[in-house]
Amino acid sequence: MKTTVCFLSLIFSTFCFAQKEFQPKNSTVNETVDGDLDGDKIPEKVIIYNIPTNNDFGDIREIQILKKINNKWTILEKSQKAILKSKDGGMMGDPYMSTTIEKGILNITHYGGSSWKWGGTDKYRFQNGHFELIGFSSEGGKPEEYWTTVDFNLSTGKLIFNKEVVNTKEYGRSKNEIFIKKGMKINLQNRNQEKQRKIILPKTKEEVYL
Repeated sequence: MKTTVCFLSLIFSTFCFAQKEFQPKNSTVNETVDGDLDGDKIPEKVIIYNIPTNNDFGDIREIQILKKINNKWTILEKSQKAILKSKDGGMMGDPYMSTTIEKGILNITHYGGSSWKWGGTDKYRFQNGHFELIGFSSEGGKPEEYWTTVDFNLSTGKLIFNKEVVNTKEYGRSKNEIFIKKGMKINLQNRNQEKQRKIILPKTKEEVYL
C-alpha cells in the first residue's frame, strides 16, 4: 500500500512540475483531460488554460497536449486558436463547454448566442505530425424560426446540411443538401481565424461557416 501511494505521489509531483514549467504566465487551469491520442496506449494529458487579457474580448484559451517521453513530460502540441475566448459566446456568456477524448479523437465543444443560438463540436485526430480537424458538427438558429444542422467529415469531404424551417413565411421552405467538399486543411494551429471560413452550397445556396 505504501509503495502504491509513493508511486502515485511521484507521478502527481512529476506532472505538477511539468504543468508549472509549461503553464502560461498569469494563467489558471480551466480543465484537464487524460487519454491516448497517438495510438501508443499511453495516455496523453490535455490542459486548457485561461489567460487573462483585461479587455472586452475576454480570456484567451490555450490548449496544451502533453506527452510523456522517457519519463519526462513534453508538449506534443499547443494552440491559442482552437478554443474561443471567454466572451465570444454572446449573451450566453462563456462559449467553451468541454474537451473530451473518445477512441483517440480529441473533441472540443462550444455553445453560444442568446435567443438565436449556435454551437458545435470539433473532432481532431493526431496525424501527419499534428492534430488535424477530421470532423465538424454544428447546430444553430431559433426554435420558432428555423434550425440548421451541419455534419462535415473533412476526411471524406462529405458535408450534410439540414435546415428545418418553422416560420416559412419569413424564411421559405425547409432545405437539405449533401455536398462533397475535399481539400480543407484545418488543424489546432489555424482553426479559428479572424475571417471565418465559408462554404456556399451549390444546390440550396446556403452558407456554412466553419
